[in-house]
Amino acid sequence: MLAEHLEGNIRFLSSVDSWEDGIQEAAAPLVDKGSITPGYIDDMIQSVNKNGPYIVIVPGIAMPHAKNEGSVVKTSVSYLKLEEPVMFPKENEVHTFFVLAAEDSTGHLDLISDLSSILMEDDIKNKLEEAKNEQEVLDVLKMVE
Repeated sequence: MLAEHLEGNIRFLSSVDSWEDGIQEAAAPLVDKGSITPGYIDDMIQSVNKNGPYIVIVPGIAMPHAKNEGSVVKTSVSYLKLEEPVMFPKENEVHTFFVLAAEDSTGHLDLISDLSSILMEDDIKNKLEEAKNEQEVLDVLKMVE
């Protein structure tokens, strides 16, 4: 399920200038495909500014998301892996972003719980961190689905 959502939405970059840029770059494939509007990126950034870096769910991995206020056209997920980590507020280093965009709160919670359970497993998390291209990321996720 997760692998399906991610296909074509996976990027690898050497670095970004800020955590805001990280969210923007991570969400870019979803904007390009019309799954979200640029407003959703603003909502995710505002959410961190307001609530702190709660989206850093496990060390090194952030899961940006926001409530759909009309900016999510289609439930979707994207992935960004950075070679150089970027700092979030409160000294949280992040090198991997999973952007979650859900049309409704049920889809939202399903995606978050699927992803959280995957990332709780060190073995899977390590394999994701070692992935060098889109196919390797998809293969890791398909193993656990």
